[in-house]
Amino acid sequence: MNESKGTEHTFALSTDLVLIKPIGSQMEPYTTADTVAEYAKVKRKTVNDLIRKHEKDLEEFGGLRFEIALPTQGSKGGRPEKLYHLNEQQATLLITYLKNTEPVRKFKKALVRGFFKARQELARREAQRAVKVPVRRSLTDAIRDSGEAERMKGYAYNSYTNLIYKTVTGKNAVMLRKSRGAERGADVVGLLTADELAEVTKREAQVCTLLDCGMQYEAIREILQGGVTHAKGAQRL
Repeated sequence: MNESKGTEHTFALSTDLVLIKPIGSQMEPYTTADTVAEYAKVKRKTVNDLIRKHEKDLEEFGGLRFEIALPTQGSKGGRPEKLYHLNEQQATLLITYLKNTEPVRKFKKALVRGFFKARQELARREAQRAVKVPVRRSLTDAIRDSGEAERMKGYAYNSYTNLIYKTVTGKNAVMLRKSRGAERGADVVGLLTADELAEVTKREAQVCTLLDCGMQYEAIREILQGGVTHAKGAQRL
C-alpha cells in the first residue's frame, strides 16, 4: 500500500463524492473509504474491514493508497487512522462487497456520475493545456526579446510565471505545489483546473503584449495586480 503525501487536490463541481489528486505526473480521480461509508449508510469500520479483507483483489486495479487522518480538532483523544483512497475500479469493486440496500444502490449511481464529471474536468484541462503550449513558447520568446531575461539575470521567466499564477490563483508555483499535494518540481500547469488554465493563458498573452510595448516587470506587476479577479480555485467535486 502507498501512503498519499500532501494535501488533497479537489475541484468544485456538483458532489462531494469524487476528488482529484496528483499521482506521479498525472492527475487522477478518487473517492475515500469514509465517503463510501457515509453515502452507503454503513459503518466506517465495516468499510475498512472489507478493504483489508479484499486488499489483494483491490490492488489488482492499482496500488491501494491512503493518507493518515488526524483526529478532528476539539475531539477528545483518538489516534491517527488510515483514510483509504480508492480509484474508480477499486471503488466499484468495493461496492460489490456491500449488501445491495437502497442507500448502496443510490450511491452506486451517484458515484458513476461523480467519476464521469471528474473525467470531464480532466479532459477540459487537457484541452486547455493543448491551447496553452504555443502561448507558453511566445511568453518565453517575449521575455527573451524584450531584454528582461538579461536584465533580471536569469530570474525573469520564473518571476513572470509566478506573477501570473499568483494573479490567477493567489499562490505562486511553490505554494500551489504544496497546497495541491504535488511533489517538489512538479509541473504546475498539470495542477491547475480548466478554468484556471484558461485564465493563465489569457494572462500570459497579456504579459506578452506588455513586454512587446517595452514595459518591464515592475510596471507589468502593477497592471496585473490591479483589480484582479481570481479564477475559481480547487475545491470538492
